[in-house]
Amino acid sequence: MPPPPVLPKPKFQCPVKVSAGDIMDEEETMTNITRRRTTVISKCHRNIDKSVTKASSDGSTPKRLVEAPVCTQSSSQESGWHVWSGWWSEEVKGHTEFGEQETDAEHLPAPSESSSSRSEGALQDHEDETQENVLNEETQNMDKDEGKQEQIKELKLYKIASELLQTERAYATRLHLLDQVFCAKLTEEAGKGTFPVEVVKGIFSNVGSIYTFHSQFLLPDLETRMSQWDSTPRIGDILAQLAPFLRMYAEYVKNFDSAMDLLKQWTERSAQFNTIIQDIQSQEVCGNLTLQHHMLEPVQRVPRYEMLLKDYLKKLPEDDPDRNQAEKSLNIISMAATHSNMAIRKMENLKKLMEIYEMLGGEEDIVNPSNELIKEGQILKLAARNTSSMERYLFLFNNMLLYCVPKFSLVGQRFTVRTRVGVEGMKVLETSNEDYPHTFQVSGKERTLELQASSEQDKEDWIKAFQETIEIFQQKNETFKSASKEVVDEVSKEELGKRAPRWIRDNEVTMCMKCKEPFNPLTRRRHHCRACGYVVCYKCSDYKASLRYDGNKLNKVCKDCYFILTGRADAEEPVSGKKRGILEIEAAQVSGNSFLCGFLQYSTDRTKPCQRVWCVIPQHDALVLYLYGAPQDVKAQCTIPLLGYQVEDVQRSVDHPPTSFRLCQSKYVHCFTADTEEVKLRWLKVIRKAVIGEMPECQTPVDDDLANGCHEGVPDGT
Repeated sequence: MPPPPVLPKPKFQCPVKVSAGDIMDEEETMTNITRRRTTVISKCHRNIDKSVTKASSDGSTPKRLVEAPVCTQSSSQESGWHVWSGWWSEEVKGHTEFGEQETDAEHLPAPSESSSSRSEGALQDHEDETQENVLNEETQNMDKDEGKQEQIKELKLYKIASELLQTERAYATRLHLLDQVFCAKLTEEAGKGTFPVEVVKGIFSNVGSIYTFHSQFLLPDLETRMSQWDSTPRIGDILAQLAPFLRMYAEYVKNFDSAMDLLKQWTERSAQFNTIIQDIQSQEVCGNLTLQHHMLEPVQRVPRYEMLLKDYLKKLPEDDPDRNQAEKSLNIISMAATHSNMAIRKMENLKKLMEIYEMLGGEEDIVNPSNELIKEGQILKLAARNTSSMERYLFLFNNMLLYCVPKFSLVGQRFTVRTRVGVEGMKVLETSNEDYPHTFQVSGKERTLELQASSEQDKEDWIKAFQETIEIFQQKNETFKSASKEVVDEVSKEELGKRAPRWIRDNEVTMCMKCKEPFNPLTRRRHHCRACGYVVCYKCSDYKASLRYDGNKLNKVCKDCYFILTGRADAEEPVSGKKRGILEIEAAQVSGNSFLCGFLQYSTDRTKPCQRVWCVIPQHDALVLYLYGAPQDVKAQCTIPLLGYQVEDVQRSVDHPPTSFRLCQSKYVHCFTADTEEVKLRWLKVIRKAVIGEMPECQTPVDDDLANGCHEGVPDGT
């Protein structure tokens, strides 16, 4: 029998190969790809099994083993053929070769179940191996991408450092032009007496020091570091070491406006001065730029450092060893930039204060570095009686409001100050008036003003300016005010004379803290004990003792400290059996443990002016109101037993402001005025319970009260 004919290898048609990088998009994951491949392989297995079963039943040849995948090409493409066609074609090719060797039906038996199982096992092994290869390839690609990203970051850091070096070289060239060319030639000409040498110094300020710093320190260090960038790729350590010297720019920036004025003045006044400048400006080294343009560069240089360093830190990895030094240098440079900006603002503020000083005809205390103009502008003031409006002008400062009246002048705007209203205790409220829209009220200790703005936006701007000014003022004074209400930190006997005490301020007491006699400017003046810091009269301070903290020199001390330091007697032992009076209770002692305490204006007679007193309702004696001259007085001026009194809430009147209230009993009348309406309501809440014999509730401190000098003590354990 002749051998069976050898059939040619059928060409297995497959779609174009698709790589893993083309398949995966941003939302696909490896799990989805694997699931898709498994589904397609299972479908192929079913097609092969069907072909084998059909061949066994109708007695046809097993040629269908090879033809089955070809017949199902279109359906396979619909079920994800493009995902696995690239590698599955090789698998089918292997099976095709195997089928070609056994195509003769007469010599080949029908395929059994064992052969089909072996085929499926081979396919599963190949699938696992292929999946592992794909994962390894993708991991390698990710590693390559990370390596590229690191290289890009390193390149960006190098570019930033190179930009810093290049700009530093150009900047040093400009400084050389200013100091060694302009300044040197003008100084040389000034030495001949053509114009004063002080003019040249006033123009160029400390530019010589700035040039020396950059040309001899910063620039050489940067050049050295960039030449060694491969071994030491960092600049933070250099800037951290040299950045503190950038504070010298504050002097240059502060003098800049004055320098521009001098330059303009002497360019017009002196022909020789102008000729020298024009000759230098015509040279190629100036780049067709004026002297004023070159003098502006030092003003802009420090912000340039800050910008480059911020960009450098953005590109710097979090774990880079240069990060700490770079952050440190950025903080220093930012402070130097702030220093320069503050100097500019101070100069601008002083100029504005001088202008206001001239507008007000020489008003005292205006030109003061502590004064800062917040807002100014024209406004209408509503009269208190007939609500007619009058044109006024306001100057709002950080610590006061100037309420001014315009006056006629031929040389610009001129005003007369009608009222000064302090920011301390000031309050601003939005009001409604049917006849006059856009109104608001500003109330202070000195006066209450009802004002009308030109528009709703103008009113909002004024209210916002007042509120922000009041808030900032309260924040700045909160620490001082709270410290003045605390119990004095007394020096112990063991440390007496060894440690300098904290002095009690003069305005915190109205009487001697030892003998309790009131002070007066003629016969009983204030003195400080150098040992304990108390304010005492001349009789109680007529002693001297050596203090160790002052090199054992003799210092003026009070009587009690003298006996303790000399050891002659125990000053705290009672001299006699005399008991303390009801008024001999220290204000600081009861203020820290009280239901309510704070400053109020007090008077018993309408004809007499009000006196500012420190009022306390202590917890140990809740039905008594203690009145002190100051928060640190050791003796109360008087006490008011509240039980049985009538409380009257005084409304707005000619004699009393709206924050007033009275305590009345028989022929006794006590008038009080609070700083704000809120403080008044809180005092009334406590007093109204005390006058009927009930225990008041402890009040919670609020910011307004702290700012106005009011302080509430909270009982221990509550």
